[in-house]
Amino acid sequence: MQNNDKKYKELRIMSTDLLIPRNTYQRELNTDRVHKIVKQFDERVANEPKVSFRNGSYYVFDGQHTIAARVERNGGNPLMILCKVYYGLTEKDEARLFAEQTGFSADLGAGPRIRALVFAEDENACNFIKSTEAAGLRIDYAQRRARNRLACVSTAFKEFHKIGAEKYTEALRILKEAWDGDPDSLRSEAVGAMCDFIDLYDGEYDRKRLVRRCKKSDPNTIYRKGYAMGNSMAGSKKYLYQVLDIYNGSSQRLNLPLKF
Repeated sequence: MQNNDKKYKELRIMSTDLLIPRNTYQRELNTDRVHKIVKQFDERVANEPKVSFRNGSYYVFDGQHTIAARVERNGGNPLMILCKVYYGLTEKDEARLFAEQTGFSADLGAGPRIRALVFAEDENACNFIKSTEAAGLRIDYAQRRARNRLACVSTAFKEFHKIGAEKYTEALRILKEAWDGDPDSLRSEAVGAMCDFIDLYDGEYDRKRLVRRCKKSDPNTIYRKGYAMGNSMAGSKKYLYQVLDIYNGSSQRLNLPLKF
């Protein structure tokens, strides 16, 4: 995407002519968010929707909720809307710009953002997806918990960047082998804790022992016991401690030291 592609013109466009490409990179319309915008709407600070003119049509890549709010404020009837219209963008350019939006109505979750970046062929996002699928799991862009579906997209993406693809995939593989993709084992707390454990004790832990010991525990153990610790241990450390506790058990000879 070249700098001259970012130039735009302000045009008034009929709302019915504004297309929302939900089959590729756009998210579904959140009616609760639309109602919130309507309730708080202030024309003086309202942002113009950002639109790409491509192949003779206008595609909205930022502002679909604002458009829906304007229509709702107009009694559900179509109306002319002032838009920022960009020219020379490809659909992948639009997807990347969608993922980067920061407007009032954006509140863009990690799932839709990663989905858009993958469509835009962003290298980091694509490698993140490949590393997740290499462990036998899939990212759920809608962030709904289910077997073998990773809903904690934000946590997973942060861990992927923090510890690298190899350790990230290994952590997910251990969770998968131990609990067969049970949704409770794929909570953000469990994913973060296992990634931290694999990173912190790299070269020290016995993989077979870790999987075996985890299998003997309930898949919700990491979250449940970590949560029960309250403020006795800071932040994510209380969940990491549960992985260490599962691994060590009552063994004196094979246990690992507390390093955090």
